[in-house]
Amino acid sequence: MVTTAGVYISVPFCKAKCTFCNFASGVFAADRMQHYVDRVCDEIGAARDAAVKSGARLPELVDSIYFGGGTPSLLSAAQFRQMFQRLRGEFELARDAEITLECAPGQLGDETLEELLRLGMNRVSFGVQSFVDRETAAVGRLHTRLECEAEIARVRNAGVKDISIDLIAGLPYQTRESWQYSLEQAIASKVQHISVYMLEVDEESRLGEEVLAKGTRYHASAVPSEDESADWYQMACEQFEAAELGQYEISNFARPGHASRHNLKYWQRLPYIGFGLDAHSMLLTQAGALRFANTSEMDAYMDKPESAFRQISKSAVEPDFDVIGVERAFEEALFLGLRLNQGVSLRLLRGQFGEAMVQDAMPALLEVREAGLLELETDHVRLTARGRMVSNEVFSRLLVTSAA
Repeated sequence: MVTTAGVYISVPFCKAKCTFCNFASGVFAADRMQHYVDRVCDEIGAARDAAVKSGARLPELVDSIYFGGGTPSLLSAAQFRQMFQRLRGEFELARDAEITLECAPGQLGDETLEELLRLGMNRVSFGVQSFVDRETAAVGRLHTRLECEAEIARVRNAGVKDISIDLIAGLPYQTRESWQYSLEQAIASKVQHISVYMLEVDEESRLGEEVLAKGTRYHASAVPSEDESADWYQMACEQFEAAELGQYEISNFARPGHASRHNLKYWQRLPYIGFGLDAHSMLLTQAGALRFANTSEMDAYMDKPESAFRQISKSAVEPDFDVIGVERAFEEALFLGLRLNQGVSLRLLRGQFGEAMVQDAMPALLEVREAGLLELETDHVRLTARGRMVSNEVFSRLLVTSAA
């Protein structure tokens, strides 16, 4: 029985919003930030009572906390102290808990860093995106390559044991040569973890909207093709592997023993609870699981007298509230597990969901295997390198078949 949970705290504040960003984040005044922290603390305090009313199991012990955003490092030392005090009042924090802070290079003050280290933070994830200044400037990032290198050294010298950086393939003006430079700089930084994402082009971001409209604002005409981005992603896979940064998930690479324990919860269907704007949660129940999410509208979140979780406990018709039964749980276990390079154990699937469900999924698995996107053994299934490149296509084939 699962006895631990992860906690995600959304901090949607930024100094400037990147043109490619489609997250619920933005630039807000300082007094708004304190009101928001107060609101998050109220939500934390309501969680356990709401879990009981909803029939969900909210473990007492928390072994991962992840401050994501936005740029959480913009909060003050006092505001982090306030949130930790509330968390420790509602949960028991494991002695070896992984505590992660996302931040933009150059936006983590000394006082805040010192306080977070005192509170137990042991992992920092930097949104580097590129080590080429022209590329970061084109999408509204405020840092330079030199600032990135200085920040990595600063937090390492301060005692942060695990450092991660994000890179994006497909930024405006990016070329194969400039991407190679970013890969080399990332490896040379000797960080323990690197995430690589291909630029997402959708109408929810300013850059994506302009690219889809074939416009020129936000340097949209300088965005590389999807094929180029895919080639560069493959370059990253090969070069990080050679540098002992093993790929353990479609977008994530780590040195041995340094995978993100918090993010693994998402792919392994382990319980986690999110607090704050647009935060998502998954908690186990006797019958399966509950998935729910807070609103992505700041005014609605700030003005709502009760947390989304409390609202859920009163009504089963909330639009962001999903009851996950056996069939949905099987689908999730399959496609979330396939995101991991180790793949999915069919033996464990049979033990959890029964032989019939595995057999029903077998024709789709065999079809995807024939396409060269899947390795299928007697008791194990995993994506091939090519399958990871087109993972969304693989998952849609599996889900369509299972729903038929």
